[in-house]
Amino acid sequence: MDAVRATYYIESSFPVKRCAEIIAMEESTGTWTEVHTTEGKDLDFVTAKVEDVDEIRGKAVIAYPVDLFEVRNIPQLLSVVAGNLFGLSDVANVRLLDLEFPNEFISQFRGPAFGIDGVRDYIGTKEDGRPHVGTIIKPKVGLNPEETAAVAYEAASGGIDLIKDDETLCDQRFCPMAERLPLVMDAIDRALSEVEERTLYAVNVTTGADEIAERADIAEENGANMLMIDVITAGFDALKVLRENCSLPIHVHRTMHGALTRNPAHGIAMDVFCRLTRLIGGDQLHVGTLTGKMEGEETNILHLDSILKEEWHGFKPVFPVSSGGLHPGCVEEEIGKRGMDLVLQAGGGVHGHPYGTKAGARAMRQAAEAMALGVGLEAHAAGAPELSRALETWGIGKIENYYR
Repeated sequence: MDAVRATYYIESSFPVKRCAEIIAMEESTGTWTEVHTTEGKDLDFVTAKVEDVDEIRGKAVIAYPVDLFEVRNIPQLLSVVAGNLFGLSDVANVRLLDLEFPNEFISQFRGPAFGIDGVRDYIGTKEDGRPHVGTIIKPKVGLNPEETAAVAYEAASGGIDLIKDDETLCDQRFCPMAERLPLVMDAIDRALSEVEERTLYAVNVTTGADEIAERADIAEENGANMLMIDVITAGFDALKVLRENCSLPIHVHRTMHGALTRNPAHGIAMDVFCRLTRLIGGDQLHVGTLTGKMEGEETNILHLDSILKEEWHGFKPVFPVSSGGLHPGCVEEEIGKRGMDLVLQAGGGVHGHPYGTKAGARAMRQAAEAMALGVGLEAHAAGAPELSRALETWGIGKIENYYR
């Protein structure tokens, strides 16, 4: 059967197999009672079937026939594989762990336009293969366009590869996108003439799918070199619109994911969002840190990295983004365990440097270069004053008791 296969974790007083059968029925052709409209009708072509059950681990695989889907419609896909099943009274907890797509589904999507190599080509790091370092404009909101550009200039002139808007900044009246974008790009151009290194600016174009193409066009007309989308709040269809209607790399933020992913027994695993992002065409995706302030288990984060980077239906690999509470002292563990193909996104860890934003950017770059050279942070800091001061301030490794 040509089908979308969904793997679930299930908790219930009923056997896992019985619960999986209930889910398959609810999400395809069944309902809670016999109905006359099915008499004499063969609905096998759209009936979901339980294919595999592991009663000990509480897992089941359900195959949903392709004919059940409007293949290019991601919202409709999610209404099936992640729909009413979460509210079924017979199921105490259920978690969508992963999805497997048939070729008919895969062939309808483009995947990333740039991927890791394409982004590296733009920055100029394909040869040395060093990790990329990024920052977020801080404070998160409240700066006007001129102030935003001034912060961007300091970061770019310090050697930052990627500057991004915060996920909460879009087109508010205190900082309209069409006003801040040209100023930020001018600031980046001024920095380029000084440091001779390109910087990407991921401008947040998040809005509804009906308006996002127009907003992306405005961004391109104003000189944007990267777009950003809050994919869960905007919807995966909005990401599809960007991928199919713009020529820029796309930075994907996962804000609100914790409402769906954090409970290990219920909701939707981040694995699913990684697969959908790569299928549809994001070039970078936030997947969490090993050392930062956001909740995340090491084995799982490394697994998410592998989903984004492994060979998968010929799609280009996606750049994993590590963000949330990072500073230069975190770089050694992040890169040591996750490899060089990683974007290290530091907000407070750049702008909170005692010597200012430019020094914070340099410290992050110096930490990344230490890893590319194969030397430790402390050894490299001996000849790198910005890194040395950062390590004195925050130490090496995770900071405990954030916000306390």
